[in-house]
Amino acid sequence: MNSLVPSLLPVVILLASVLPAMPIPRNNPNAYTGTDSDRIEQALSFACANAMPLVITPRVPVGNDRRAHWLIDRAILLPGGTEVLLDDCTIQLSDQCRDNFFRSANCRPGTGAVHPIAGIRIRGRGNAILRGAEHPRSTGDSGKTLGKDTFGTDAGKPGECPVGDWRNIGILLADVSDFTIEGIAIVNSHCWAISLEYCSHGMLRDLRFASLGVMLIDGRPQTTLNQDGIDLRQGCRHIAIERISGWTGDDLIALTAIGTTDETRPAGAFGSTHFSASKRRGEGDDIHHITIRDVHGYSAGNCQIVRLLNTRGVKLHDILIERVHDCSARALHNRAVLRIGDRNPHWGGPNPIGDTARIIARGIVSNAQAAIVIQGSLADSTIEDVRLRRNKLGLVELLNQEYLRDVRLPQVP
Repeated sequence: MNSLVPSLLPVVILLASVLPAMPIPRNNPNAYTGTDSDRIEQALSFACANAMPLVITPRVPVGNDRRAHWLIDRAILLPGGTEVLLDDCTIQLSDQCRDNFFRSANCRPGTGAVHPIAGIRIRGRGNAILRGAEHPRSTGDSGKTLGKDTFGTDAGKPGECPVGDWRNIGILLADVSDFTIEGIAIVNSHCWAISLEYCSHGMLRDLRFASLGVMLIDGRPQTTLNQDGIDLRQGCRHIAIERISGWTGDDLIALTAIGTTDETRPAGAFGSTHFSASKRRGEGDDIHHITIRDVHGYSAGNCQIVRLLNTRGVKLHDILIERVHDCSARALHNRAVLRIGDRNPHWGGPNPIGDTARIIARGIVSNAQAAIVIQGSLADSTIEDVRLRRNKLGLVELLNQEYLRDVRLPQVP
């Protein structure tokens, strides 16, 4: 039997040379030609038309372009009912791109409204990476001026928005229910790596972040502000955030329901970090029923690991935070592991008692200046099982005991 193996080898080699290679599935952008953005969009169109996932594997080198990573010029727009699998691949924003990696397809500038959609899945397998541009056109949020506060090659260019906005966000979903984002690393984001507006019944898990608030560009360190990891904005509810790790230039996880003072801004307006229209939705603006578990990371920008902020009548309630481990270096002290509220008049100052309520936080390990910072009101809440990595670190910092109602806080042993 074994004597047949050598005699069969020439036949196997001959067949391999004459048989055609297995065709690349048409739900994979490697099956198409054009720019990388063109190819991904063609594969997405085929996948949606045939109820298949969009599968993005490492880029097959073409001609003299030996890149294995995808370089996109515009956001990948995901309609409802779409699944994306990032299979051991890297997607990078090109230097021409002033846009997101992924955006829900209901977010189109100039349409005037964001209509609800459902069923978006973005999953990573293996080493799936989303990476910012080598020379970002814009960084930071809408409160930062390019070239003055934060880096951007669009600084001072006629016709370009002079401040950051929603296009700097890595993954942007608005009015999406039943969604999953998991298994992805986001490196050098241009602003918030992930931002959700009015989203519900979703899962964010197994996500890694690597941003420092500074990027090395042409050999020089350049400031890149507002590099949060995950931001849940107005109207987010019934969402689980689990197994988050890494470091960010700003807050690692932020729940920010900031009430507007201007209800005239249309959806998709440049110059705003919020895509949805600014019109108030009453209780629909509130953030509630969010769980945050198993967080191992820190803020490289000396901010917070978890921040809860609601202002101007928008409520934030029923939040569970468990097992948050401050992994910062011994000499690097975040402002706080958990920060609640803000006394800054820019955000409206402390909330009326009851607007921030039913917060449970436990299992916190801190290397921060203060493990817990409460600068606003808080009611009907419990914070317990907080450990300091070493002596002489702060445990709890309060603005004023009068802003608390029925709150149980950890005590210094």
